[in-house]
Amino acid sequence: MNRKLRMGMVGGGRGAFIGQVHRMAANLDGKIELVAGCFSSDPEKSRLSGDDFFLDPSRVYASYQEMAKAEAALPEDKRIDFVSVVVRNNLHYDVSKAFLEAGFHVVCDKPMTFDLAQALELRKLVRKTGRVFALTHNYTGYPMVKEARRLVRDGELGRLLKVVAEYPQGYAVGDIQGGASEQISNWRADPAVAGASNCIGDIGTHAHNLVRYVCGIEVEELCAELTAFIPGRELDDDGNILIRFTDGVKGIIYASQISNGDENALSIRVYGTKASIEWHQEYPNDLVVKYADKPRQVYRRGNDYLGEAAKSNTRTPFAHPEGFIEAFANIYLAAAEAIADHIDGNPAPDGGYDFPNVDDGVAGMAFIDTAVKSSNSTEKWIRFPDVLAHG
Repeated sequence: MNRKLRMGMVGGGRGAFIGQVHRMAANLDGKIELVAGCFSSDPEKSRLSGDDFFLDPSRVYASYQEMAKAEAALPEDKRIDFVSVVVRNNLHYDVSKAFLEAGFHVVCDKPMTFDLAQALELRKLVRKTGRVFALTHNYTGYPMVKEARRLVRDGELGRLLKVVAEYPQGYAVGDIQGGASEQISNWRADPAVAGASNCIGDIGTHAHNLVRYVCGIEVEELCAELTAFIPGRELDDDGNILIRFTDGVKGIIYASQISNGDENALSIRVYGTKASIEWHQEYPNDLVVKYADKPRQVYRRGNDYLGEAAKSNTRTPFAHPEGFIEAFANIYLAAAEAIADHIDGNPAPDGGYDFPNVDDGVAGMAFIDTAVKSSNSTEKWIRFPDVLAHG
């Protein structure tokens, strides 16, 4: 393709943290240009956000329905190629559906939908339309996460025995004491907007996705305890989950917003019969490899000894650290490759494209659904729904 991809955005206007992250990530490699959007359900805020981004006022819309219809009516060399969906959870399905049916590719923030039923319907629609659908589980974009995946796939850890993934944050702990903090007083605590879960839905799904990506295993059964420590909250702010994975692997996923003193401490540990690995999001350029019979090693991002996936997703030489925006950008870059190939009529490369897709979204929603059911049940173990092999 000899031009930039034209991106539209729904949501992410003034004051929206995640919208700015998506725009920076999409723009980082110079292959994507924001040309249109509906940035708020408030038409005036959408207009002002369009001014902030120096967009043509005629391409700034008052509703996503208007945007999908108007963009589809434009000449092929003017309309958007794909839309980035960064609205609240309860609108992910509706917005994605509108643009898929209008013929556009979609990049959507996670969790993919409001509930599992919507996720299954969205997967049907993606397959029916044949459009590219990317889900921004951005932590899979880190080079050293890709290196961790390579080590597992190449058998360097031996047979996998156990995996532990955790995502502790402490930003909401002040609300437990009834303080003045309103950090958790947002739409993620509202079941009508966020869905069945706050903490597991918002950050626990990242830990679950990281396990699936690195280890290539799926949940078979789980035993969950979700808690709302903050007085008056309907949805969880902490969760502890025991998991039985495929291939006999056992594991633990823990996510929390009341882990006092932690900031964004996503990490994963994978234990095998030959070696184990651990990676920490707050120190993303290191991957620790540990052995029972020799000293541990630290693999560092940007070095020639790494696998091809880690090297090809690295932008700066060794000793020049990369982080959150670059990892996010790797998702957009891989999605852009798939969209460009679709437009040009090129076949997908061997092995496909390296970004989370609609199947990952279904798995994430099934994880939320099963964890909530388990926590509300008197049963010790809850069977994971058989939604991955049949769809």
